[in-house]
Amino acid sequence: MKKGFVTAFAVFLFFSVFPHVETFAIANTPIHWGFNKGKNGQQADAGAAYNAVLQKYGGVYKGNPKDKYLYLTFDNGYENGYTPKILDVLKKEKVPAIFFVTGHYLKSQPDLVKRMVAEGHIIGNHSWGHPDMTQISDAQVREELAKVKEETARITGQKEMKYLRPPRGILSERTMQLANEEGYTHVLWSLAYQDWDVNRQHGARYAYDSIMSQIHPGAIILLHTVSKDNAEVLERVIKDLKKQGYKFKSMDDFMKIEKVKK
Repeated sequence: MKKGFVTAFAVFLFFSVFPHVETFAIANTPIHWGFNKGKNGQQADAGAAYNAVLQKYGGVYKGNPKDKYLYLTFDNGYENGYTPKILDVLKKEKVPAIFFVTGHYLKSQPDLVKRMVAEGHIIGNHSWGHPDMTQISDAQVREELAKVKEETARITGQKEMKYLRPPRGILSERTMQLANEEGYTHVLWSLAYQDWDVNRQHGARYAYDSIMSQIHPGAIILLHTVSKDNAEVLERVIKDLKKQGYKFKSMDDFMKIEKVKK
């Protein structure tokens, strides 16, 4: 009896100190997204362990290596004056994209978000406050996602939100499971370069080479709209990739083509 009391008290004390510990029944070890870059038309590869986790929870980062399809994605944490030009290029070239937005972007740039949806692009969830979601509670993760979805619907009328890009590229099995429960698919990427640092822009040629050297069939391309270089080079990149036989598809197309299931 005494032993049972001690055990019960220990459990009570543990959950009092760690009220969200139930979430850690599913592994919460942070995964900092990364991969071996694609080269000479060969696909990028995140390795067996990361591939297995994504497959388990229905996350994606690249498509079929036999299809010359590309998926253009942008992360929008704040506006730096270049998104209108990027949207102009996408419209001119008839290329669909998905923009992963934060709460700050929704609050500060509602007109641009409206334009994205009006021109046929998808708004994805990049969280409200851009936290490391492996370090916050289940309830906080759900709130981060819900606020972006609700504000996007209010601004644009886009009622459905299906795609999530984890802030900072950090995720875990726990956060993936939570996202699945909220109806989201994790969309990572297989092509990126250091374009997000506005103090380290190296010119259009550098941006062009960084993208084209990594291109591969099925690539999910991550770009940041804060980059001056991206805005300057995007049209050339798109036109040259079309000349190589690539076709740009939306994330909704990706899900149909790849038949992704959570």
